[in-house]
Amino acid sequence: MMSSLSKKKLDIKLHPGQVIIGKWHRKSYQIVRELGFGATGTVYLADSKQGLVALKIASDSMSITSEVNVLRHFSKVQGPSLGPSFYDVDDYVANQGVYPFYVMEYINGEPFLPFLKDKGGEWLGIMVVQLLGDLHRLHQEGWIFGDLKPENLLVTRNPNRVRWLDVGGMTRVGRAIKEYTEFFDRGYWGYGGRKAEPSYDLFSVAMLMINRAYPSRFEKNTSKGPTSLISKIKAKNTLEPYETVIRRGLEGKYESAMAMRQELMSVVQNTSFTSRPKSEGNTITGKGKSVSRQARKKRNNVKEQKKPLVGLFESMLFASFLLILYILYLFGQAV
Repeated sequence: MMSSLSKKKLDIKLHPGQVIIGKWHRKSYQIVRELGFGATGTVYLADSKQGLVALKIASDSMSITSEVNVLRHFSKVQGPSLGPSFYDVDDYVANQGVYPFYVMEYINGEPFLPFLKDKGGEWLGIMVVQLLGDLHRLHQEGWIFGDLKPENLLVTRNPNRVRWLDVGGMTRVGRAIKEYTEFFDRGYWGYGGRKAEPSYDLFSVAMLMINRAYPSRFEKNTSKGPTSLISKIKAKNTLEPYETVIRRGLEGKYESAMAMRQELMSVVQNTSFTSRPKSEGNTITGKGKSVSRQARKKRNNVKEQKKPLVGLFESMLFASFLLILYILYLFGQAV
């Protein structure tokens, strides 16, 4: 089971070049290509008088009404946009029947995990810091993201910024989560219920960070229960700097997204990230020898003692790099 709602395609298929004209507002949209489909409908890239937009079409109006309401609500919120901007909602009359659709901003970016694939370990922290800032604002508005996963996130350019794609899982605080994906659901892993509250989203953020180290994901070990996730964290060197933050996120120890964000920022600012071997395991194998994590730490400590000035210089360079990235992030927030 991937979600609380079954995912199926519509009985209508839109094709590139096809023109959709709204029944009520008479606005036209020319289909470019399909972007994806989910529990409530199919999303297409379309061309319009406003330029490129994302058009989501469904089989019945009830399935997208809540999404339209959410987008309308956040379009009125001041500050950086929470989710895609909302443009239009209408009906499309086809031979098969009448299909409701809505039009929103097309966010042109790179999927979250592919963006991080060839980047250093600090980039995971930097992107999640941004995400947690937006989640804090969302929670203050009385909403929980719910179905938070990499597929619902894009990273835009100039500057790099995390943006949300799908608001279908957003739920009012205090209600039951209406849509989720098992790998990012704390109920599935035995860490709590599916009540819409900030800690639910923060658990998903922790799983998002784990997913960075396990792109193919994994199933839970029923014999170990919740502790199976801890062993997965310890098995990857790329997660080592973030272990405390991830564990606290899984266990619901943060009172807010801002609290998790502040601790994660401290990790990013105070950790010297280095290139990791592709195996990313507990040991590195080379020339027939296996070197444990503890042995590597001891060896690195000896090197640092021999070259204190080099280590200081590298730390200063890294701190300057982080400062530049943070300034770019603040600039993106202001825009």
